[in-house]
Amino acid sequence: MDFLVMIAERKILEAMARGEFDNLPGAGRPLPREEGLDGVPAELRMAYKVLKNAGFVPPEVELRKEILTLQELVEVVEDDAERRKMRRELQAKQIKLSLLMKRPLHLDNALEYRDRVYEKFRG
Repeated sequence: MDFLVMIAERKILEAMARGEFDNLPGAGRPLPREEGLDGVPAELRMAYKVLKNAGFVPPEVELRKEILTLQELVEVVEDDAERRKMRRELQAKQIKLSLLMKRPLHLDNALEYRDRVYEKFRG
């Protein structure tokens, strides 16, 4: 990841030299919170945002969407057997999400997405 850091730092310094960060809206105020990243550890948020901008949605984010949908469905389904089935599926997805959140993110395992991220920085 040192390669990405070097490219990002170089791009930031070049933009600063051109004055592209001067007089930005909201200067001196905290950045707004990112939607959908509330449960993501602070040290991983930037990586998730970069991946999202490169067109990659991490499995955790996709799983969160599925969990939210299932939670809504459990509330409205009328058949008890179907509700129990959905609750079991919901619990399984919540456990899977919990396990996924405890592992580090490695772009080396997703070469296609790593290359897309590199291209975003180079462009």
